[in-house]
Amino acid sequence: MPQNPIICAIDVKDPVQALNLCKELKDSIGYIKLGLEFFTINGPEGVRLIKSCGMPIFLDLKFHDIPNTVAEAVRSSVRLGVDMLTIHTSGGKAMMKAAAQAATDEAARLGVSKPLVLGVTVLTSMDVSDLKDTGVFTQVQDQVVSLAKLAAESGLDGVVCSPLEIESIKKECGNSLKLIVPGIRPDGGGGDDQKRVMTPLQAITAGADFIVIGRPITKAENPLNAANAILSSI
Repeated sequence: MPQNPIICAIDVKDPVQALNLCKELKDSIGYIKLGLEFFTINGPEGVRLIKSCGMPIFLDLKFHDIPNTVAEAVRSSVRLGVDMLTIHTSGGKAMMKAAAQAATDEAARLGVSKPLVLGVTVLTSMDVSDLKDTGVFTQVQDQVVSLAKLAAESGLDGVVCSPLEIESIKKECGNSLKLIVPGIRPDGGGGDDQKRVMTPLQAITAGADFIVIGRPITKAENPLNAANAILSSI
């Protein structure tokens, strides 16, 4: 395995608690994921604080707006020095293209590495009945693959999908997209609010490039032991 594929979702509000978790886990995980819960209260300064621990940062804010607005949000993310960021593929091709171009241009302007721009397909908390509620009357797998193909055509670096869609995306898109996979629960763990799940080993075996794991690590009695156990399992 060329790199540690575990992305740990640090979904806490307290920046000091988050930083301490990062320091504890940094030798057992590959990336730190900061999402809406953390960013809404701590903002860019919170991201800079966590970045100070020396870990790659996955900023998971799932931008979804008109192309210009998303492009500017992506530029701001590049200036923060993050290594991955997310947008919603349902924003359409023009929005995704604008995001991809903005990341490339801003990174070149600053002379820094371009972060991976990732398209969120269908949230892992959703199933076919949830899709129907939003007016989408296709199977979840079909919708995910369709959005993944659109992401590839739009120049994104990868997509976020559940482990159940890995094989289908690989079949349609080959290795053109990095697959970042939430909905990961260790053997014997509950699903929480996730509906489309696999174990870490199952997801990696299926072809996930990265697996996103939050509560099974951060809410464990001993987070470091939990992370090491997951790493050993894959």
